[in-house]
Amino acid sequence: MRNIYTLLFLCIGIQISNAQKSLTTEEISTFKSAVEKLDSNTQTIVSDFVQYKHLSFLNNDVETQGKLAFKVPGLVKWEYTSPYKYSVIFKDDKLFIDDEGDKSKIDIGSNKMFKGLNSLITNSVKGNMFDENAFEISYFKVDDFYLVKFIPKDENMLQFIAKFELKFDIKTSDVTEVKMIEPSEDYTKIVFKNKIRNTTLDEAVFNN
Repeated sequence: MRNIYTLLFLCIGIQISNAQKSLTTEEISTFKSAVEKLDSNTQTIVSDFVQYKHLSFLNNDVETQGKLAFKVPGLVKWEYTSPYKYSVIFKDDKLFIDDEGDKSKIDIGSNKMFKGLNSLITNSVKGNMFDENAFEISYFKVDDFYLVKFIPKDENMLQFIAKFELKFDIKTSDVTEVKMIEPSEDYTKIVFKNKIRNTTLDEAVFNN
């Protein structure tokens, strides 16, 4: 019986290793060009999303739903709609928070860490995070999507985020999922749905 279990686990390991295939240098170049072209032609993004917060001490992930709004050069709004109402807006080097009517503001202009996080969030939404000076980057093809893993080189950033993982639709080169993994291996996974680029988006959306 032990040998049967061993064989089963070996077979599973082989299937997993075959499912994730590293991209060639040529494939990486083609893929990056497609993402960068999509990014350069993007003025706005609106999307629904589902967020999964995985905590090691909980049996089930904490699931929340919401809406994302983005407008160049760096306006970002995360609005959580269920099971609670909560919004976070990055605007003019400030972080605006609305916790069910309880509003607050944080100046992040002089905080290098917050500014770095804002930049990472903005770029992850667009998909263009290919800064090899800031990250160790690896590229894979898994089933019908590309998986790109980003490990921050900044020691301060590594205290909060051990790794980013982005999934891209192979056909459209658009980001479909963002996963932020903490040093503890807890993680936040955001799955985008009904994403639309370059729709009309009034800046009033980003008022707190």
